[in-house]
Amino acid sequence: MNLDTGLERLTVKVGDWPLTAWRRLPREDTGTPPVVCVHGAGVSSRELKPLVAVLGEHVPAWTVDLPGFGQSAKPPRPLDLTGLADALAGWLAAAGLPPACLVGCSFGCQLAVDVAVRHPARVHSLVLAGPTVDPRARSWPRMIARWMRNSVRESPRMTPLNVADYRDAGLRRVVATFQVAMRDRVEDKLPHVTVPTLVVRGAYDRWSRRTGRNG
Repeated sequence: MNLDTGLERLTVKVGDWPLTAWRRLPREDTGTPPVVCVHGAGVSSRELKPLVAVLGEHVPAWTVDLPGFGQSAKPPRPLDLTGLADALAGWLAAAGLPPACLVGCSFGCQLAVDVAVRHPARVHSLVLAGPTVDPRARSWPRMIARWMRNSVRESPRMTPLNVADYRDAGLRRVVATFQVAMRDRVEDKLPHVTVPTLVVRGAYDRWSRRTGRNG
């Protein structure tokens, strides 16, 4: 399967780093805000390209490799959450996009929330798919245990994509980004989000558990 089918590749410079993105635009202008898919920790937009290809049939759809990942530039040191979120906001501006719907996946939810709180002019709305990190699992043993429980339901087709992403980023950057994810208290920022937000969680998700009486 060719993940790039129907997608256009674009590279723009944000500060010192060229960032690579892919997009698909509908044949007719629908007047809807662009949708920008934000990848998770340690990976890249590789796994989001099929989603962009489908979304792009109806709305302007994008996904971007953040600094250090995929085919974007590799800063000498791994960026913290603020640095990654600022790079995403800078890319939205450099790409000339109007306020966008940010679709965060896993750690991408944390980045999307941070951009919405600190760069609200760049964000139209949020979709948070599988938000991380559960406050009850902010340690390596608990994260690994939840990942193992979740992995049994992962499609085996994801394995080569993840391996390629980890190879491109390098072990040091992958580990550092997971550490960044664990330190970020996204729950403290959520009350400051002012745009419409949809939270999506899989019925069998063992990584981001439900909270509340039935959680």
